Amino acid sequence: MISSPMGSPRVPPGASAVLEIDQAAIIANWRDLLARHAGGAVAAVVKADAYGLGAALVAPALFAAGCRHFFTAHLGEALALRPSIPGAMLAVLGGLGPAPGADVIEAFVHHDLVPVLGTLAEITAFAAAAGRLGRRLPAILHIDTGMARLGLDEAELDRLAQAPEPLQNLDLRFVMTHLVAAETAEDPLNAAQRQRFAQACARLPPAKRSLANSSGIFLGPAFASDLARAGAALYGINPTPHAVNPMRLAFRLRARVLQVRDVPAGAPVGYNATWRAARPSRIATLGIGYADGWPFRLAGRGSAFFDGTPVPLVGRVSMDLTTCDITGHPAIGSGSWLELIGPAMPPERIAALLDTSPYEILTGLGARIVRVVLPAAAL
Repeated sequence: MISSPMGSPRVPPGASAVLEIDQAAIIANWRDLLARHAGGAVAAVVKADAYGLGAALVAPALFAAGCRHFFTAHLGEALALRPSIPGAMLAVLGGLGPAPGADVIEAFVHHDLVPVLGTLAEITAFAAAAGRLGRRLPAILHIDTGMARLGLDEAELDRLAQAPEPLQNLDLRFVMTHLVAAETAEDPLNAAQRQRFAQACARLPPAKRSLANSSGIFLGPAFASDLARAGAALYGINPTPHAVNPMRLAFRLRARVLQVRDVPAGAPVGYNATWRAARPSRIATLGIGYADGWPFRLAGRGSAFFDGTPVPLVGRVSMDLTTCDITGHPAIGSGSWLELIGPAMPPERIAALLDTSPYEILTGLGARIVRVVLPAAAL
């Protein structure tokens, strides 16, 4: 990952694909979400390497801007980030995991990490560790209100409500749940989950609450809580997919043209000759393929962009290469950069072409793609 303080983004020699990170846009998105969330603080969810953008670039920038609550999915992600955001609450959504050993609990304690506890076994194990240490340990309690993934189900909640003694050993920072369908404002599941969550919290010792995710913030004041957890919206993915995107896109994916060649009418391009030139054509080969997370299924779909002008992707996406038809675009040559994801082709549009989620597009971008931070002059 490269940071360039001024001028144009510095691209390492030989790089064939670059993901440009707009830290100013991420900070602006966080501040926008903070202003919209009537309940108060907004945490940054930086799991999956900050949704593919680079947690080591994103988290410190948000910390410097004032964000003091962060979430990862796994313990390893949190351990890697801890030195760069000292003093911030750094929570692990996956909690302690099944049958946690002493080494796992020690890692949470030693590095001041907060497990999100979603089973009675986890609660019991962490409370016992707190008892042995003679001090209360910070934790977040996860209640399942309809997702059926992680969190206490109704039966475990009943048992905890009847025997809450283990919670006395814990510094319960928040009780949280996760909304199932917040991106669809009219879905009745939203109100049902909010009610279930309120009822569950009423059965437990008093604690701050965390309810809304990115899309939940846009459901209005009724879904405000002490802490919202913003993920995809921080990076510019639309939290209101049925309306205009209120966020700033915080990244751009570009690939370099490695070679240009002219092919006659009828000539095949790519594996299995799935595309043939309908006329004499000029083909550009880009240095990005499915090994970089550029989807194989984009073959023959979508476009790359050069100075805002679309050029169609043709032939099959291969492991390291993608081809496009640049006939009629003489300015494109070997060494030119084409935009694959950006304002003209946002991740939502690519996801729609493939009937998938924009989250999958972003988090799938591979390590061979060089991450660079846009300099202030480019923001």
